[in-house]
Amino acid sequence: MKRLLLLLALLSVAANAADKKPLNILVLLADDWRFDTLGCADNPVVKTPNLDRLASDGFRFTQNCVTTSICGVSRACLFTGQWMSRHGNPAMQMFKTPWAETYPGLLRANGYFVGHVGKWHNGQFPAGNFDFGRSYQGTHWMKQPDGTEIHVTKKNENDALDFLRERPADKPFCLTLAFFATHAEDKNPKQYLPQPESMSLYRDAIIPVAKSATVEAFRKLPPFINEKNESRVRWHWRFDTPEKHQEMMKNYYRLATEVDATCGRVLEELKKQGVLENTLIIFTGDNGYFHGEHGLADKWYPHQESIRVPLIVRDPRMAKRGGTSDDFTLNVDLAPTILAATGINAPATMQGRDLAPLYLATEKPAWRTEFFYEHATYKSADFIPASEALVRKDWKYMVWPDFGVEQLFHLRADPLEETDLVKDPAHAKQLAQMRARFAELKAAAK
Repeated sequence: MKRLLLLLALLSVAANAADKKPLNILVLLADDWRFDTLGCADNPVVKTPNLDRLASDGFRFTQNCVTTSICGVSRACLFTGQWMSRHGNPAMQMFKTPWAETYPGLLRANGYFVGHVGKWHNGQFPAGNFDFGRSYQGTHWMKQPDGTEIHVTKKNENDALDFLRERPADKPFCLTLAFFATHAEDKNPKQYLPQPESMSLYRDAIIPVAKSATVEAFRKLPPFINEKNESRVRWHWRFDTPEKHQEMMKNYYRLATEVDATCGRVLEELKKQGVLENTLIIFTGDNGYFHGEHGLADKWYPHQESIRVPLIVRDPRMAKRGGTSDDFTLNVDLAPTILAATGINAPATMQGRDLAPLYLATEKPAWRTEFFYEHATYKSADFIPASEALVRKDWKYMVWPDFGVEQLFHLRADPLEETDLVKDPAHAKQLAQMRARFAELKAAAK
C-alpha cells in the first residue's frame, strides 16, 4: 500500500510539472505614447477601454521612464536591457550587443517561437533572427499588393493575429507587437492620420492646453533651445495656433484609441485560444512626448513629459490585481523581467532589474530611487543637442554637454520644471551632491 501511495504521489508531481507550461510573452510597444495617454491615468479626453481593463486586471507603474527618449535607441534598450552607453547605438543603427544576449534571442535559443511585427528602427530588420517577422514604419497608410491601402495600425493587428493563428501549438511564444502609432507621419502636413471611422471620436471635445505651453516657458529654456531646434520646429508644425493644437491632439488621440482597439482584439485572440492565462503581457511606450509643454514638440530631452511612458503588466502569477506602483521602473528592466518570468538567466551584461517582485513579493523589495538619463547629439547641436540627467522624484539635475550647461530643478516645488536653481547659492550643497552622484551613475551605465 505504501508503495502504491508513493507511486501515486510521484505520478501527481509529474502530472503537475507537465501541466506547468512555460509562460508565453506578449509585448505591446506603442510609439510616442507618453505616460498619461490612458483613461486609467486620469486623462480627461482619450478613450482606452481595453488598456484600462488590462490595468485593472494587471498592474500599472506610474513612474515608468526611458533611459533615452528617442525611438530607435529606446527600442535597443528594451531588447538588450542596457543603457545606450553599453549597447552602443546612439545613431539608431544595429546595436553592438550580440543578438544572443537580447530577450528575443535568448527566448528563441530556449525553444520559443519568436515574432516581431511592426516598427524596428535599428538598422536593417534582421528577419533571420525571428521565426515570424514583418517590419514596416514611417507612414500611416500603406499600399497593399492588390493596390488598395491599409492603415498601419490595422496591418499591425492583422499581422499579430496571423502570428498567433499560425504559431506552432507545441511551443511557447514571444511576440513583440511594435506599433507605429501614435508617431507622426513627419513629412505629411497633417502629421497624424487616423482611420476614417475614428474621425467622429473627440469631435466635440476641447483638449486641455498644458500650463507650461506658453511663450514664457519657452523663453526659460537654455538659449540654444531656440527656433532652430528641431523640437521647436515641430512645435510650429503642430501647436503654434490654438486651432492647430486642437486638431493635432484630437487626431493623436484617435490614433491612440485605434491602438487600444487593436490591443483588445489581440488579447481577445489569446482568450479565444485558451492561452491568456498563461501569457505575460506588457504594454509600454518607446518614449514620452511634448504636447506643447515648454513650447516644444516630440521628445529627446530630460523633461518629465519626454521621459515618462506607460507601463502595464498582466502576469498570470499575480495574486492581487489592479494595483499601482510609483517606484522608478525603466525600459531596461523589461528584458530581465521577461527572462526571469520564463526561467531563463539574464546575461550579466543586462543592466536592468526584474521588476516582478514589485507586484509579486509579499514584502516590497529595496528599489532604485534615482536613475541616469542620456541622449546623444543627433545631426548637430543646433538640431538636437545632447542631454543627460540625474532623475529623482524630488530633484532633477540636467546637463547639456554640447554647451557645458547645467540645470537644477526642485520637482516637488516646481513640477513643471520652469525654475532653474543651478545658480542659486541656497542650493549649492544640493547641486554638489547631485553632480557627484550623476558622475557615479554615468560611469556605471557603461
